[in-house]
Amino acid sequence: MLAPVRTTDPAPGGASGLKADVGSASVTGARRISLTLMLASGFAGLGYQIVWTQQCALWLGHESAAVLAVLAAFFGGLALGALVLGPGIERSRKPLRCYAACEAVIAVWGVMLIIAMQPYSEWMLSLTGGQPSAVRQWTVAFCGTFLLLLPATAAMGATLPAMERVLAGWQHSQRCIARLYAANTLGAVCGVLAAAFCLVPELGLTATTALCVALNAVCAWAAWRWLSAPLAGHGLPAQDKRYELGLVLFGLAASGFLGIGYEVMVVRVVSQLAEDTVYTFAVLLAVYLLGSAAGAAVYQRMRPRETAFARVAGLLLSGLACACLIGTAGLYAGDALKVWAARNMAGSLAGAIGAEALLALVAFGLPTVCMGAAFSHLSRWAAARGAGFGRAIGANTLGAAFAPAVFGVWLTPAFGAKAALLAVAAGYAVLAAISARRLPRLACWPLALILAVALWAPPLRFVELAPGGRLASYREGAMAAVSVVEDADGVVTLRINNRQQEGSSATGLVDGRQGMLPLLLHPAPQRALFLGLGTGVTAATAAEDRALQVDAVELLPEVAQASRFFQDVAAGGAPARLHLQIADARRFVRTSRRQYDVVVADNFHPARSGSGALYTLEHFRAVRERLAPGGLFCQWLPLHQLDADTLRSIVATFLAVYPHGWAMLASNSLQTPVVGLLARNDGRRFDLAAIRQRLAANDFGVEPADYGFEDEWALLGSFQAGPAALARFSGNAQLNTDDRPVVAYRAPRITYLPDSQPGDRLLTLLQEWSLQPGELLQTEDSESSDRLRLAAYWSAGKRYLQVGRNVRPLADPGAMLTQVREPLLAVLRTSADFRPAYAPLLNMAMALASRDSSAAITLLRELARLQPARPEAAEALRRLESGAFESR
Repeated sequence: MLAPVRTTDPAPGGASGLKADVGSASVTGARRISLTLMLASGFAGLGYQIVWTQQCALWLGHESAAVLAVLAAFFGGLALGALVLGPGIERSRKPLRCYAACEAVIAVWGVMLIIAMQPYSEWMLSLTGGQPSAVRQWTVAFCGTFLLLLPATAAMGATLPAMERVLAGWQHSQRCIARLYAANTLGAVCGVLAAAFCLVPELGLTATTALCVALNAVCAWAAWRWLSAPLAGHGLPAQDKRYELGLVLFGLAASGFLGIGYEVMVVRVVSQLAEDTVYTFAVLLAVYLLGSAAGAAVYQRMRPRETAFARVAGLLLSGLACACLIGTAGLYAGDALKVWAARNMAGSLAGAIGAEALLALVAFGLPTVCMGAAFSHLSRWAAARGAGFGRAIGANTLGAAFAPAVFGVWLTPAFGAKAALLAVAAGYAVLAAISARRLPRLACWPLALILAVALWAPPLRFVELAPGGRLASYREGAMAAVSVVEDADGVVTLRINNRQQEGSSATGLVDGRQGMLPLLLHPAPQRALFLGLGTGVTAATAAEDRALQVDAVELLPEVAQASRFFQDVAAGGAPARLHLQIADARRFVRTSRRQYDVVVADNFHPARSGSGALYTLEHFRAVRERLAPGGLFCQWLPLHQLDADTLRSIVATFLAVYPHGWAMLASNSLQTPVVGLLARNDGRRFDLAAIRQRLAANDFGVEPADYGFEDEWALLGSFQAGPAALARFSGNAQLNTDDRPVVAYRAPRITYLPDSQPGDRLLTLLQEWSLQPGELLQTEDSESSDRLRLAAYWSAGKRYLQVGRNVRPLADPGAMLTQVREPLLAVLRTSADFRPAYAPLLNMAMALASRDSSAAITLLRELARLQPARPEAAEALRRLESGAFESR
């Protein structure tokens, strides 16, 4: 093991006073240990950032908001620590003890946050309120996150200046900024990837924080034990060129502001091309950091002469402006690149994530290499003019701290991604001219290219359009881009970030069923809460109930504005009884004190940013607090976006709060099946007589039969599993909690690499699930014949879905009838109450009537016999036999 490095008293006078009387072998070993410590501290620092982003998203409401707030808090704390503590460290004869103390502070505050994060989040929730204004929300988000992380981030900001001071002393005052920055940033790359792909999914947020705390503690101990030795005074050159020093510090601040602004904008744009999962952000951040580290390493090997500081700075910043333009141009090719990656890199999870890394490399590769080199050069220039590394990194991170708010919250919604990215390139071009004092030479070409892109390039947005389709609406908000597209057939679809489909005019019936079904199961609801708006059809359909007041909560204002395109889908448009709340669903549930008879949660895509937090144990408990006595909670799940393991975790989490819950289907769709988890907070089963009375009363402005709820059998027939079956299905699955967000990290797997068709997953699920009428109905209030009818309905429903999977679409009605006639008739023979199989047979009989009337008559007679309560077949048969059908 390397012995502690000892130094003798320095020789007097200036920079030579930094010379240490140590052997070259010891200095080399100490330098290696120092760089290893910086790599380890970078690993821990970005590990913290991944964890704290996830934790802050729980009260900020959206992962994009958390990314902006934590990014600003990190850089703000780094700047404060470097500016306040850096000068003292530069003058200290024992900078390693300062470094060790900073690492110890980070470790201690990491432990404090493990304890205090939950109560602090609750306080921030109450301070923000259920429906804050945009100014209040973002003020609390940025300031609250900054104060929460400040002790740790300020200490982080002092570690680089401390270690740079140490190495400068050992290396005869040779500044080693680029080497340290490269090592620290390389560690950060490893921290991002390890936290996102291994530590958080396997250990959870608290355990990952504890691991980072241990790493900081080891760094503190190692520095104190093996490298602790007094050094000479700072030995910095006198500040003989104050104007030039101010110019350099301004350049560091401006480049930090522009560099993080570029990062924020690229992440926003790539989220419309990639899958926008927790892995997407981790990959983007890792590529950004890796490029910065590579740029610093390249600069360390080049080390231009000190006499050429201004000229080199101008060239680097001018090249950076061009690199940002190249990266922006690469984003325009994102669609083609995505198609190429899908063709050549598909087939595995690693390949799918590698395709996103390729997108990140195109946008970040060249610009971040230039950023790393430019930062290293400007910092070295500042050091040569008398500014310690603390002031240099403090100026850079201070500028960076303002970028998330300016670019993410203001510039993008106001002017769009294209204008924001061009502003970054223009800023670098102007900065190059100022640094080198040669405006015509260094700025004219980048500015001319920027002007050309601004005039002729289309807006930088990505919206998939089918042939003959058009873009009806596009809005860029602070957290997402929301688009409304219309295809050639007039079907209007709502999308978030081009990837997440929120519904369409073609799904109005199913969307309406998701609102009506839970309400019909409650005997007399007075107030309902809908978490998630989407197209607005679900909540608007529920608000057709004349006795019901409906609150609908939507986080994104742009979604609420886009929902106007779908209001005519619901009967009568959006009723006055529908009250729209622009708020985060988790925050609204936790801060509201209102009680609701029915709470319905939308089928949030579990892999998308922040959605996994809406399936956690803590959120389900908070929803239960909002339920009135006898209240009912329904959580819809998009089975076409879920794998079996993720579904098991969600079901296990739901049952941990609602042990008497059931599962049901929103519709009989095999392409986009939607499963509902439903429970009553009193644990009671359903009264068949009360459901009949509820349907007969019909306080709706629309007919329940129009949504497929003709009678109590159609309503209760939606159920597919009881508490016992769900408990068997979930088994010992890991609960999805705020600390162990297994859904957010597991759900993306099927998004990247689907392992089966949604219909196959649904049928496999139904084979595992079972339900007895006694688990659903109050047996003392139901007749045995009713229970038998209900069981027969469930059996028919499963057979009907199986028939649907085996059907091959055919254009010829006769051939189609031959294929499905007997299977569908067998379904009707199973249950005389099951109606979904009735309509397709009736339609095919009527289509066949003009070609083969005898076959049509035979089929219609069979339909009339199997379901005598339905008049359609008997009426068509009467017309056909009387000859009125042909003349019609």
